[in-house]
Amino acid sequence: MALSQRYRLLAPIALVGVATLALAGCTEGGSGDGGDGGEAKTTVRISGGITGVEAEDLNSSFDAFTEETGIKVEYTGDKGFEGNIVTKVTGGDAPDIAIVPQPGLLKSLVDTGKVMAAPEGVESAVDENWSEDWKKYGTFDDTFYAAPMLANVKGYVWYSPASFAEWGVEVPKTWDEMIALTDTIVEKTGQPAWCAGFASEAASGWPGTDWIEDLVLRQSGPEVYDKWVAGDVKFTDPEIKDAFDAVGEILLNPEYVNAGYGDVKSINATAFGDVAAKVADKSCALTHQASFLSANFLDVQTAEGEVPTVGPDGDVYAFVMPGETEGELQIEGGGEFVAAFSDDESTVKVLEFMASPEFADARVKLGGVISANKNADPSLASSEFLQEAMKIMQDETTVFRFDASDLMPATVGNGSFWKGMVDWIDGKDTDTVLSDIQAGYAN
Repeated sequence: MALSQRYRLLAPIALVGVATLALAGCTEGGSGDGGDGGEAKTTVRISGGITGVEAEDLNSSFDAFTEETGIKVEYTGDKGFEGNIVTKVTGGDAPDIAIVPQPGLLKSLVDTGKVMAAPEGVESAVDENWSEDWKKYGTFDDTFYAAPMLANVKGYVWYSPASFAEWGVEVPKTWDEMIALTDTIVEKTGQPAWCAGFASEAASGWPGTDWIEDLVLRQSGPEVYDKWVAGDVKFTDPEIKDAFDAVGEILLNPEYVNAGYGDVKSINATAFGDVAAKVADKSCALTHQASFLSANFLDVQTAEGEVPTVGPDGDVYAFVMPGETEGELQIEGGGEFVAAFSDDESTVKVLEFMASPEFADARVKLGGVISANKNADPSLASSEFLQEAMKIMQDETTVFRFDASDLMPATVGNGSFWKGMVDWIDGKDTDTVLSDIQAGYAN
């Protein structure tokens, strides 16, 4: 899933001739009733689940915009955003703009009738700067509501380049090569090669859904993936069981996991971000996690007591989990979408700016994130790893699909699917788990 703590072309939007706005008598907040009748304001409120340093960087991304236009932007992060925003909107306390991390949640907000259709300038920018798939995720019943913002690439396998050199192994190019690599590491170290963590409080199990989604996309292709998301391919169908069997070849194998922690069941007791420490100190050779794990390495140490460097010649790096055929690039990922509850002049200008390459460049330059905006500059990303991840997202040949569980009904995507992954690791048989997950559609 695309948790908030942890995300395909037109010339840049020109903010030409915009005078500094100093409008007497304007309020600073959203109306809460879905619009402000076109009346401008001097401050635009934005709410989302991004907190901490990332929230500070997001606010800083508007500095040049505010200096040019006179429009102040106030972003406020809420750790409980995903659980609170629908209630706030229906209760008349909507912000001007919400940064929504899941298409499913965006659909719930659209269903309140309070989300404004995207202004013409925003839709034109998205048509030019993103792929049709990205636009599709912000479109419901043929109406486009929300532009993409930032993105993250899932399906990375993190490792130690120095250890690979020591063992005389290379980055695998196919799934079979990755299994062979795993066997080689086990043979050379006498320890499991993989570590994994599914613990995430009420969201425990979501890292396992990423594994399954990656394998459905790689084994069965985007058409089956799309039908699965739509509910036309069931969890009990052979294609999905094949994905579970492939993932189980690693995660249910006590010879392969759980390096640094214990047995297979310890996966459920291990916090998803904690695996960074085990890769950094080399007690775990391989772990599967999204691009955002790069931020977790800033808070851990190598075996030598240093903050690990992320790079091809650094302490840690990552490769995209390979598919069955060499050279195919099939990527699952996530990201945020920008939904508006006001249509005043200032809010529209903020929305247009957030859909532009200038906004993407401003935020990417501050570090730790990437964008799928094709006119943004990947060289501004704060590490070689993030630069490469951003190029993958911008590449027209990349087969990209949004995190499946975030697109499924909530009773499944963040309900029975999450729970099913935990049960599976705890030892429940695959067929029963698949039936239990599928039953989430009846709730």
